[in-house]
Amino acid sequence: MTEQIRVLIVDDQDLVREGLTLILSGPPDIAVVGTAADGDEAVAAALELRPDVVLMDVRMPGMDGVAATASICARTSARVLMLTTYDLDEHVYAALRAGATGFLLKTVRGPDLVAGVRTVAAGDGLLAPSVTRRLIADIAVRPAPPSAGEVACLTARETDMLRAVARGLSNAEIAAELHITENTVKTHISNVLAKLGLRDRVQAVVLAYETGLVVSGRPHPAG
Repeated sequence: MTEQIRVLIVDDQDLVREGLTLILSGPPDIAVVGTAADGDEAVAAALELRPDVVLMDVRMPGMDGVAATASICARTSARVLMLTTYDLDEHVYAALRAGATGFLLKTVRGPDLVAGVRTVAAGDGLLAPSVTRRLIADIAVRPAPPSAGEVACLTARETDMLRAVARGLSNAEIAAELHITENTVKTHISNVLAKLGLRDRVQAVVLAYETGLVVSGRPHPAG
């Protein structure tokens, strides 16, 4: 039997926790190992239960989801999938910088939620399309750093990979565009994440826009 994905559910509303638990208790490859009603409980539970994925509400009394995410990501290997009511939530950017691996709206359908948990557990980032648009628009209006020095350690090919990831291309699409194999793409992307100290592709997207390597969806001209 395949090892189950251990999930911790965090939300300040009882009915939401119960509903999410019901949805995620169905698939045989997912196990809900605990729940928490606020950020403090979430951090304590994550340290005790060591879940693979934390399904995290953004807005909660006391320690909110962003602060809890930062603490959990700094102290465990759990991947945090944020749930928010609004795609224009001002905490989206902060949560991703804090280490969140993905973002979904609370209106997500049950099957999509299950798929999202599996996606982040596998090490991939996940953003709802509307959240992605908001994130890119938000980063686009931020003052650009004077240079992309933070990514200067990358080779030319790795820089191409980072640009492609920031454009939202899949491994297959990158491979076709650059005329290389998908396995080569995976190797390059793993190297990019390791060199830049990033957890996943979502953080790579954020960094690419922050450094000006990609601007409003288009690669920054070289030189």
